[in-house]
Amino acid sequence: MTPFLIETPHTKEDCVKAIKHVYAAGYLTHFYWGCKVGDHTGYAIIEASDKAEALMVVPTLWRPQSKVIQLTQFTPEEIKQMHEKG
Repeated sequence: MTPFLIETPHTKEDCVKAIKHVYAAGYLTHFYWGCKVGDHTGYAIIEASDKAEALMVVPTLWRPQSKVIQLTQFTPEEIKQMHEKG
């Protein structure tokens, strides 16, 4: 499984609706929200086998505007190799 960052923007007017849909889908505990500070976006980091599977945690209505980013953690050895390559 691979970690993915999901960004799900919505309008101020759709805020409560977006949160209720995420709750109904069973993923409320996976999401963090910027809504209280005016950033109407839900953020989640989830483990999935691919980008398409990761997007499935987003309610259908918000999938088209959502962004899914595959995440990577670097080991100290990988960083050392990067520095050696220049």
